[in-house]
Amino acid sequence: MTKPALTRDEAIARAAAITVDGYDIALDLSANASVFHSETTVRFAAEPGASTFIEATTLEVHEIELNGRRLEPAIAGDGYRIRLDGLEAENELRVVSTCAYSSSGEGLHRFVDPVDGERYVYTELAVAEASRVFAVFDQPDLKARFRFTVTAPEHWRVISNAPTPEPTANGDGTASWAFEPGPVISSYLAAVVGGPYAAWEGETRTLDGRTVPLGVFARASLAEHVEPEVMFETVDRGMRFFEERFGVPYPFEKYDQIFVPEYNWGAMENVGAVTFNEGYIFRSREPESRHERRMTTVLHELSHMWFGNLVTMRWWNDLWLNESFATWASMFAVAETTPFTHAWATFAADDKSAAAEQDQLPTTHPIVARIDDTADVDVNFDRITYDKGASVLRQLVAWVGLDAFLTGVGAYLRANAFGNATLDDLLAELERAGGRELGPWSEEWLETAGVNRMRARLVIDDASPASVAGLVLEQTAPGTHPVLRRHRTTVGFYRSDGGRLARTARFELDASGSETPIPEAVGSAVPELVLVNDADLDYATVRLDAASREAAMHRLGDLDDPVARAVVWGSAWDSVRHAELSPSEFVQLVVANIGKESSSVQRTLVLARLEFVLDRYLAWDRAGVAVEAGDALWALVGMAEAGSDAQLQFVKCFTRIATSAGHAALLQGLLDGSTRLDGIAIDTGLRWEIITSLAALGEADEAAIDAVLAQDDTAKGRLLAATAKAARPEQSVKDEAWRRVATDTSVSNDLARALAEGWRRSRPVELLAGSVEPYFAMLQSVWAGRGFTMASIIVTGLFPAGLVTPELDAAAREWLGSHDGPGSLRRLVLEQADELERALTAQARDAQDEPEPRR
Repeated sequence: MTKPALTRDEAIARAAAITVDGYDIALDLSANASVFHSETTVRFAAEPGASTFIEATTLEVHEIELNGRRLEPAIAGDGYRIRLDGLEAENELRVVSTCAYSSSGEGLHRFVDPVDGERYVYTELAVAEASRVFAVFDQPDLKARFRFTVTAPEHWRVISNAPTPEPTANGDGTASWAFEPGPVISSYLAAVVGGPYAAWEGETRTLDGRTVPLGVFARASLAEHVEPEVMFETVDRGMRFFEERFGVPYPFEKYDQIFVPEYNWGAMENVGAVTFNEGYIFRSREPESRHERRMTTVLHELSHMWFGNLVTMRWWNDLWLNESFATWASMFAVAETTPFTHAWATFAADDKSAAAEQDQLPTTHPIVARIDDTADVDVNFDRITYDKGASVLRQLVAWVGLDAFLTGVGAYLRANAFGNATLDDLLAELERAGGRELGPWSEEWLETAGVNRMRARLVIDDASPASVAGLVLEQTAPGTHPVLRRHRTTVGFYRSDGGRLARTARFELDASGSETPIPEAVGSAVPELVLVNDADLDYATVRLDAASREAAMHRLGDLDDPVARAVVWGSAWDSVRHAELSPSEFVQLVVANIGKESSSVQRTLVLARLEFVLDRYLAWDRAGVAVEAGDALWALVGMAEAGSDAQLQFVKCFTRIATSAGHAALLQGLLDGSTRLDGIAIDTGLRWEIITSLAALGEADEAAIDAVLAQDDTAKGRLLAATAKAARPEQSVKDEAWRRVATDTSVSNDLARALAEGWRRSRPVELLAGSVEPYFAMLQSVWAGRGFTMASIIVTGLFPAGLVTPELDAAAREWLGSHDGPGSLRRLVLEQADELERALTAQARDAQDEPEPRR
């Protein structure tokens, strides 16, 4: 039997039947074993005589006691749920069990640091994994107080939602931490973290005059790389910013930030005990884009303390509201409180562009998604839930006004503090604050799927060719989601000004229907570039007219507004994904303009897309184009300012796209020191990138990889070594990597990702061909037998996407045609198949174009 998903109907019935007061949870984590002891006592009210159930995902239940009555575990429980009959008005339930640690980042995850042999554990309870750790009524609208007592090795630190107490020594090398009851929260926001963590302490002052202690924690072996001052300063500024903008003081007692190993997400907003991916500890020099993303993530999680934690969704269909708001709020805070004042350009370049990609997949869904059970939730942690929702919120802010929006948000938080609420509750407060009816807006933007396409049509009179005779904004919708929406947007005119392409006019308007005239543009000088949505207020894809596209091909790097550049880059990428711009033209666009791009985030994204096009979309002379692109990147390395962020990114990109013997020689020179670049140090991170590329090219054997590992024999180093070894172009290597990911249940989440990444780096791609049949044969059993995290890593990581062939497309379509479910598995396969078909279409489009001679 597999763990049953909680249905919405079950959650509604249970919430009507019971009210939870609080939990006392005792966890014994002292043994160096694969299991731990869990004891839960929960107090709750109910309708006398009612029945319900509690979740408890256990290896063994030893005792169940309800209101003093012993229940037989084998009768009352099935390993996932315990049936509770004959309830009284006030009830106390006690459950004693043995539970399993996980290696998948779900429930209570256990990790052993290879550097010092120390154990570290942490909880990840979202979406419905709390029952792996303790017995719980696991749904967001049954909030309660959680009091943890944790027994663990006495040299550990233990962290939870409440402030950490002084431990009591037990005299046997262990100690016990008896926490006070925490705040009233949903079960998925509870947390326990333990291990010999290095710690840093700080504090901040709240709007109402309280001193809130701050903590930063990381594994001892990573302590030298942690930047606690960055974490403290970001939280200190962010907390004041959110308190002032929301008009609500920080609602909890403390704020800890813990870097944890083998983490599946960027971070998780556990109340007062936020967990972060260790990827945000920079062991080597990283591009500015990574530093900006770290600050954005810190502020995203901090904003959740108000929106999501203080006030929580009633059911998971409003998950988008938690995540969209936090995404919007974090961008707002980054732009206002950090050195990254261009955060909205980042949002345009990254978040909004990614949302549009997801929204054009066959699996797209409305922002307010239908969530029938908790199994539906995991696959909806996607770019629609986070980024399209945030994009639409940004348009709502532009429509109702920032002050009214923040006034409504503050009222919503105060009215529903420490409770649950719905989208309707928020819209009601925003309507009161802004004076606009939002029901039609919600129907149009939140309850329909798909993205509109916007294009400007410039009218020029032959009698007066230097001035604009008319400007019309055209809107279209995909046939699968034929909804034309109301848009708050802009249209910008750009002309040469010295060496720049500068904006000469901007028209802000409300657009609706298929065509919206813009009479204010009549009489303006004819621009070289017309750019729709150049302020990025709107959520839509953009197409350029022929003259504007030509200007962009040669002058994109001369645009002085980073937001405008982001819109043009996004338009080009969407066009190549729709086979309207050939992949070869996209490569030319990147090579011609990336050297002038000043945004680190934009550079990161464009170079990643260049790699993708070279790997998947090119049809003619693939090797030749890749060699030329690599040569161009190497030339850019030489032209960039020594030590600059651009130079670092160009070196990293060159390393990843290197294909020729000449490229391999350059990489080998960088590795052994015979080739030196002023401004570039071959640090740990760059050394691993180089050896992995050499391995993929067949220029580094296992011994060479082990030599690099000897310089970095850490948890991260071992993962990187696994990737490098799996990248070697040998059939036996590929087959063994595939086998370990697909069938070895001892492989952890991070190791599975590392192996799959190396496996996918395959030259020639024909090395992956033998995996097609076993891949589709294993899908059903993998989905049934593994948890969501590991199953999704296997399904997405082992799809042989580099094989852009009609045969693979046919195999995917045959599997989809013969398998009705599970729906979440079909969704992942369908998305892989859709990307494969885009690649085939892009290659066909590329084959129509003859390459221009190189100048």
